[in-house]
Amino acid sequence: MDLVKVPLNQARIGINQIFVGKEPWHIVTITTSSVLLLSWLYRFLCDDDSLVERGKRTFFDLLQLIPSVRKEIDSKKKEVLEAFRNDHRERTKKLSYLRGLPKKGLKTEEILSLLEENLKLGDYNWRDGLVSGSVYYFDPKWQKLLTKVYESTFFTNPLHCDVFPGVCKMETEVIRMAADLFHGDTETCGTVTTGGTESILMACKTWRDFMRKTKGIKKPEMVVPRTIHSAFDKAAQYFCIKIKYVPVDPITCKVDLKLMEKAITKNTVMLGGSAPNFPYGTMDDIEGISKLGLKYNIPVHVDSCLGGFLTVFMEEAGYSIPPYDFKLPGVSSISADTHKYAFTPKGSSVVLYRNKEFRHYQYTVTTDWPGGVYGSPAVNGSRAGANITTCWATLLYFGTDGYIQATRDILSTTKFIEERLRQVEGLFIFGQPVTSVVAFGSKIFEIYRLATDMKKLGWNLNTLQFPSGVHLAVTHLHTQPGVAEKFISDVENIVRELMKKPEKPVEGGLALYGAAQIVPDRSLVGEFINYYIDAMYYHPCEDEEEKCNNSTT
Repeated sequence: MDLVKVPLNQARIGINQIFVGKEPWHIVTITTSSVLLLSWLYRFLCDDDSLVERGKRTFFDLLQLIPSVRKEIDSKKKEVLEAFRNDHRERTKKLSYLRGLPKKGLKTEEILSLLEENLKLGDYNWRDGLVSGSVYYFDPKWQKLLTKVYESTFFTNPLHCDVFPGVCKMETEVIRMAADLFHGDTETCGTVTTGGTESILMACKTWRDFMRKTKGIKKPEMVVPRTIHSAFDKAAQYFCIKIKYVPVDPITCKVDLKLMEKAITKNTVMLGGSAPNFPYGTMDDIEGISKLGLKYNIPVHVDSCLGGFLTVFMEEAGYSIPPYDFKLPGVSSISADTHKYAFTPKGSSVVLYRNKEFRHYQYTVTTDWPGGVYGSPAVNGSRAGANITTCWATLLYFGTDGYIQATRDILSTTKFIEERLRQVEGLFIFGQPVTSVVAFGSKIFEIYRLATDMKKLGWNLNTLQFPSGVHLAVTHLHTQPGVAEKFISDVENIVRELMKKPEKPVEGGLALYGAAQIVPDRSLVGEFINYYIDAMYYHPCEDEEEKCNNSTT
């Protein structure tokens, strides 16, 4: 006891000496300041982020307290916001806005006319295959079928399974077809969701809750590649899961398995991998991740949202692919978007689990609500039954043979584009594309200049960062005669011109995108993105002082 009492007495005496002769207000001020400082220091040291990240965040927070710095930042924010708004104004300047609910309902012809006006907005001709991803298939016969299916089921809601049991039956059939394609067995199960993000959210919630119940983990962490889809970050924010990113090999663009293993802790609730990833179209070593999952008894989720309905048909289409699905014993769940390469309408996706026990942790159940016992399988309570039925109808429309042929066409087009791009002086390809995405950059000129010039010719490319790059997600529309050849020809011509002045900086909208990469305070970039999203919801009423009325002008 003396070992404890002596230091405490010494501390007490020292503190008393500090306050000797001090006035009461001095004592109160010093005590309050000390408590606040210790509280801040505790939060700083115990934050989930790394010490470097905490230090950077604190530094930039303090920096913004300087009036001149604050003024400059506010000025830049205003400039960025206005730029986004001006861009939106320019797109919609020829159209009038509804400023309230019409007093009298419009006639059918008037509504359809307004619809047509709105649908004409946009800079890209996706039907001719000039857009990366986004629209994956189109055919008038297919559209006619789905229009009839949607018309018959747009009012259905599988939440009310007693009212619409047929829709629930069709959902189970979609899941059964998907489970079979990903080499599941009779225990494999899942749900249809509204898209890849919801599928990923559900998987993350499932493994958080499963590991909390079976291992008592209260501070969950997920370990995933740096290139995995941003929906995992969204899941981390929604479900309070710490996300630990693992670097990828700069040459192969695959996750570094040694670093992934080092990142595993007693709080790890899931490992993730992409098959393929969105930025580069490369595929992580899922077999290696599966072995890590088995070694440490941690669930493994495979994100196959982008190319899942290509990978399942690749071998039959004549293309090899490493193992990535339920054939691997360590794979616990898979997400795959039907509304991409299964060509179903937006939005539908599937999330699959190795067995039914796992799926229970996806559900949410409320037992004591005055409205009754309530349970739902995914994020939404009410769900659009038509999304399920049109997904079901599309799968039946194509069948195995149709999907194999589509996969063959898309991959042969992708390989053609990849091979030709590798021959273009000044460009390089990121890693080895596995399915339909070809990502490329340049070490000689600013690659965003290429994206800007391609946009002038009507092409839409996805922009990448860290490092700068662009990619083309090849769809069935790109397999139309002459589309791939035109893409290569346009790239070659633009690169030839760019190589004449490789040092020239990028101009236009992508200049801001490129500059954002070098902004050290990433919270500012986040605010800029908030402004970009705000611009999507821009209405002219925001620019006017008078109250909006019900007119359509």
